Amino acid sequence: MNEGDVLDTEATVAPANEEGRHLSWFRVFLVVAVVAAAAGGGWYWFRQQEEAAVAAIGPPSWFAPYVDVTSTPSYAFEDATSASAVLAFIVSAKDTPCDPSWGGVYSMDQAADQLDLDRRVARLRQLGGTVSVSFGGAANSELAIGCTDVAALTAAYASVVDRYDLTDIDLDIEGQASMTNEVNQRRAQAIAALVAQRQAAGKNLDVWLTLPVISTGLTTEGQAVVSSMLAGGARPAGINAMTMDYGEPFPEGRTMAQQGELALTALQQQIQDAWSAAGLDLSDSQAWNLIGATPMIGQNDIPAEVFSLDDANQTVAFAQQHKLSRLSMWSANRDQSCGPNYPDVKVVSDVCSGIEQQPGAFGAIFVQFGSGQARASTTDAPTTGTTAPAPTSTGAGQPARATTSEIVDDPASSPYQIWNENQGYPKGTKVVWHKNVYQAKWYTQGDQPDLPVASANQSPWSLIGPVLPGDTPVPTPTLPAGTYPEWSPTDVYVAGSRVLHDGIGWQARFWSQGDVPGAPPTSPDKPSPWELITQPN
Repeated sequence: MNEGDVLDTEATVAPANEEGRHLSWFRVFLVVAVVAAAAGGGWYWFRQQEEAAVAAIGPPSWFAPYVDVTSTPSYAFEDATSASAVLAFIVSAKDTPCDPSWGGVYSMDQAADQLDLDRRVARLRQLGGTVSVSFGGAANSELAIGCTDVAALTAAYASVVDRYDLTDIDLDIEGQASMTNEVNQRRAQAIAALVAQRQAAGKNLDVWLTLPVISTGLTTEGQAVVSSMLAGGARPAGINAMTMDYGEPFPEGRTMAQQGELALTALQQQIQDAWSAAGLDLSDSQAWNLIGATPMIGQNDIPAEVFSLDDANQTVAFAQQHKLSRLSMWSANRDQSCGPNYPDVKVVSDVCSGIEQQPGAFGAIFVQFGSGQARASTTDAPTTGTTAPAPTSTGAGQPARATTSEIVDDPASSPYQIWNENQGYPKGTKVVWHKNVYQAKWYTQGDQPDLPVASANQSPWSLIGPVLPGDTPVPTPTLPAGTYPEWSPTDVYVAGSRVLHDGIGWQARFWSQGDVPGAPPTSPDKPSPWELITQPN
C-alpha cells in the first residue's frame, strides 16, 4: 500500500480566498465534546453552588409548640418562653359542621369571653411573639369532613384567619375520615381559594400540612393528602411530620430520635417525588427546607414509645444539620413532670409528660433550633394596652407607684371591673387597670396590678393582655325567675345549694347564713361562700 493509499481523515475545504486549508472533522468532534463536557460540568457546578448557598442561608427556621387551648387547667401560652405558639385545634361545631369551634367546646366568641383567648393572643404579640392556629387533630371532626360546600368551607377557614389575623395556619390531618379522596379534594379547593383571596388582598398565608409518619415516611393516605393539595393548586408551605406514635416495632437499641430521623429522611424523598409529579423539581436542600417535625414529648400513646430529653437534643441537632424549617412539640401543656400523685405515668396525660423533668425542659431545648429566635411578628401589637413604666424613687426608700395617671380606664369599654385599692379580690378575679386585664393569683387587696416587681412571683396579679378595641363589660349571666329559690338572709345554705339573687344564679361553696351572694370578701380569712353559676343544670 502506497502513502497515497492511506485513508485521509481530513476533508479539504477551499475557501475562495484560501486554497488547501483543511478542517478536521475529528477535531470538530473533539471540540464539541469538550464544550459539552464543560457546559455540563458548569451546570453541575452551578447547581452545587446554588444548593450550597441555600444550605448556608436556609429558610427562616422556627420553633413553636402546640398549645391545647381547651385543656384544663388553661395553659398560659402568653407567658411562653418560646414566644410562639400553635393553638390547637379548630374543628367543626357539634351541630353545625361549617362553624369553626375550639375543640367542639367553644365558639370563637365563647373562647374570647371564657378563655380570654383573643386578649392572650394580643399579649403574646405585644411581647414580639407569633401565633398560628391548627385545624383538625386526632379528635372531633375536621372542618373539611362535615362542611361539604366548598364556598362555606372556604369561609369557615377565612373566619379563623381573619379573627386572629394569621399569616400561617396548620392543617393537622389524622384519621381515615379526614383522608378520603372527597375530603382531600374539598379541602384542597377551599385552601386554594383562601390563599388566592388573601393574595388578592395583599396578604400572605402559609399553609402547613401536619401528617402522621412511620419509619418509611408518610403513609399512603398521607401521600394522597399532599398530592391532592398540589393537584388542587394549594401548594403547602411545608410538611410537618408527626414523629410520634409510630405503632411499629423498633429494633433493639433504636431511640425515638433515630426513628424520627428515618421517617424524616424518607419524607424528604417523598416530597421531591410529589413536587416532581406536580411539575416542580426540587433540589435535596430545597426538599429538606420544606420539612418540619413534631414529636410528642415524654410518654406517647404507644406505651413502649417514650420521647426523652436526650431525644429532644438529638432531634434539634438533626434539624439544624439538614436545615429543616420548623420544629414543634405536642404539647406545651405537657412540658412538666406528672409529680408523685399521678398514679401511672404510662397513661398519657394532657398536662404532664410522664417522665422526670424540670418544668419547660423540652421547650428550652427546642427553642435552640435554628437561630433560637421565634419568627418575627407580622402583626402590630394593639395600641390599646400599655406596659408598666419604670418605677420612680420616692426618696424615702419606699416602693414607687407606677406613674400612669394619664391612662384612664373607662367602665363602658372595660370587660371587667376596674381595680379598686380598697376592695379585696379572691383568687381568679379579673380586673382592668390602665387598659390591661389582670387576674388575681391569690387573695389580694391594695396591691396595684402594674406595680413593678423584681419577679412575677412577688405580684398577686397575672397580666392576661390588653383591653381590646370594641370591648364592653362582660355580661353577668342572668336566669329566669323560679330557676332556683330566691336567696334569704335567714336561711341556712350548705355546699351545693343554689339560689337566685337579683336574677343571678349562685352556688354555695360551703355552709353559709346571711352572706350576700356577690358581695366582695372582707378579708382573705373570710372568702365568699358563693360562686357564680355560668352553666345552669
